[in-house]
Amino acid sequence: MYLILFIVFAGFCLAGAINLLLQTHPINSALSLIVVMTSLAVLYLLLGAEFLAIAQIIVYAGAVMVLFTFVVMLLNAGREERTLGSRAARPIGFTAVVVLLAVFATVILRVQGLNPAVLGHGLTNAPNQSNLVLLSQVLFHELLLPFEVTSVLILIAILGAVAIARREGAERTAEK
Repeated sequence: MYLILFIVFAGFCLAGAINLLLQTHPINSALSLIVVMTSLAVLYLLLGAEFLAIAQIIVYAGAVMVLFTFVVMLLNAGREERTLGSRAARPIGFTAVVVLLAVFATVILRVQGLNPAVLGHGLTNAPNQSNLVLLSQVLFHELLLPFEVTSVLILIAILGAVAIARREGAERTAEK
């Protein structure tokens, strides 16, 4: 059953990533990136990393994507064209929802008697030590520098986007 869930959500992740690259509208690309990040959260959940899955949803699919969406909207200050959406979106979306609900129903019906210890596939921790303790040890001891560098790079990218938008806005007002 885990293999089926992995294949389904890995497919969602790949489809969202491909859609991200093929979209011409930045907001649609941001929505595709949310699909990718949510699918990754489900994959983390399947691996037994509950905290990482929730952090993926809250931090990346939530806060960072809202921030990216604001930056994209700030850069695209012009008027948007109205479309009714993709023609393939409805049949693919409907099929994906039906498959997703069928997989969830199957999992709920079959997993009722599972032991939660079975979910932690490759984690080697002491019986009284949680996955959160292991994650915090790795993140804040071994990977502290890459963690901080990533946060600084995201901050620099956002400041650069705001500076570009301000300069273009000042050029537009100077032309009028």
